[in-house]
Amino acid sequence: MQLSDRLFGKRWGVFTHYLDGIQNNPASPHNQGAGRTSWSDCVDAFDVGRLADSLKNCGAGYYFITLMQGNERLIAPNRTFDEIAGTKPGEACARRDLVLDLYDALAPLGIDLCLYYTGDGPYQNPVIGQRFGFTEPRDRGVTEDFVRRWASVLEEYAVRYGDKVKAWWIDGCYRDYFRYTDALMEPYYTAVKRGNPEALVAMNNGVFPDYRKNYAHEDFVCGEFNDLTVIPRQRFIDGAQAHLLAPLGATWGRPGCRYSGQYLHHFTRCVNEAGGIATYDCALYRDGSIDEEQIAALAEIDRI
Repeated sequence: MQLSDRLFGKRWGVFTHYLDGIQNNPASPHNQGAGRTSWSDCVDAFDVGRLADSLKNCGAGYYFITLMQGNERLIAPNRTFDEIAGTKPGEACARRDLVLDLYDALAPLGIDLCLYYTGDGPYQNPVIGQRFGFTEPRDRGVTEDFVRRWASVLEEYAVRYGDKVKAWWIDGCYRDYFRYTDALMEPYYTAVKRGNPEALVAMNNGVFPDYRKNYAHEDFVCGEFNDLTVIPRQRFIDGAQAHLLAPLGATWGRPGCRYSGQYLHHFTRCVNEAGGIATYDCALYRDGSIDEEQIAALAEIDRI
């Protein structure tokens, strides 16, 4: 039996960004007029029941959410991060463990929880980024020391969550821009597997015109696309499960839907019949609600 059989059986799922620069940004519609608060207060505003209802109503089989992206704000506590960054509990990492709360809300519905992590750490914060060992200009490439530190943060999460998290999509493992190699990606893979040997791991190398495997041992391909047009040719790409991730909005995390429910039904069916799985990026608001137009379109996948 393939490790990816469980995810493959789910057929399709939803991905969302929950970030300080989006949901805690007064200039963003995702903020819902709440203004800028502490990051912990923002995470506290996330209603996991509201999110779970949306995913259940549209029929999603699994759900991805960002642990962080670019800066030092994470959606759950992490002692290792605080020790390296020099931050206090609740200062950078949220006081609330949103991941565990999401699992508690989704598991009874049979919706698998998956997480997004990055390969470039908190580089946007010049002080904390330097403490981890990676800041701008990022084209200088990552180092073994940075990867070791950043993988230790990932390992704390992976061990804590164990089999509650079924898959990890690790962004920014760019071979050209960040000079990642298989050896430099290995610590992330090892960290995840220490938490759950059956968790699936993908390492992103950016947008390409087809489905590509980036890391020798990855379990599924990241499959980042900007639109919904490319169908995989087979289930496995050099042994990794075919998978795609693309936005429903004009770009990542934006509200509104570029595709009709009928098109999503047809596209998802084509991807599944070819052996792939499809993940759709949606707009997520501060309170945990997902853009209604996108949810309505996604609901047509299994309804038509």
